[in-house]
Amino acid sequence: MDIQPFTSTETLAVGRPWLMSTLGIEANQSITLDLTKFSESLHWMEASAYQPERKLKSGIPLGKITASGLYAPYAAVTNEVQTLTVTGAPTGGTFTITFSGQTTAAIAYNATAAVVQSALEALSNVAPGDIVVTGNAGGPWTLTYGGQYLGENVGAVTTTESFTGGTTPDITIATTTGGDTATATDGSQIFVGFLFTEVSFYPGSVKVAAPLMVHGQIDVAKLPVAFDPTDAPAGSNTQFVYKV
Repeated sequence: MDIQPFTSTETLAVGRPWLMSTLGIEANQSITLDLTKFSESLHWMEASAYQPERKLKSGIPLGKITASGLYAPYAAVTNEVQTLTVTGAPTGGTFTITFSGQTTAAIAYNATAAVVQSALEALSNVAPGDIVVTGNAGGPWTLTYGGQYLGENVGAVTTTESFTGGTTPDITIATTTGGDTATATDGSQIFVGFLFTEVSFYPGSVKVAAPLMVHGQIDVAKLPVAFDPTDAPAGSNTQFVYKV
């Protein structure tokens, strides 16, 4: 179990870009994760065709499920999730996304999720971590809100299409999860710490051992999912840094 301190800056940067200091990590605890509670789009590392194992990202905030004693993603708030789906099979063209009064530059009809996310982050009202985009090239794209929009009921984006080819091509927009206040009541709504390392598991697994980080210095902007530092319990030794 990887719960020992690391002193190499390279090691920290590769596996834990959110970890600013190793101070206190010797207090990590060994826990068991309930893998059925983790989202492939939010919590998994990108899968490889040559690697049957899957990995959870380090830095995921966790809570403890009361009934089972297993650990799951911290669920104090529900983040807004919206999907954009291209219909009509266009063969070319572009589209723009308008969010809260601001409109992106033109985006190719078959853009990757990374390109769509970059276009949104170019808006003055979207900082890195505010909207995480996942999905295949050409969509559907899933927009998961966090950062300054953590737990908020965000207004749906709109799009303007300039597609070519296909049959009446368009983009449909759906809010699959509305942002709101805490809805979990199983214990996961109480924050207990961060997943310290990337954790490997095989498809079909339902549980896996993992190290829980309860102390340390965190770069909030580099956590894999949005987290509000005010959720850390009173008396916690965890320190949060907003690095520009």
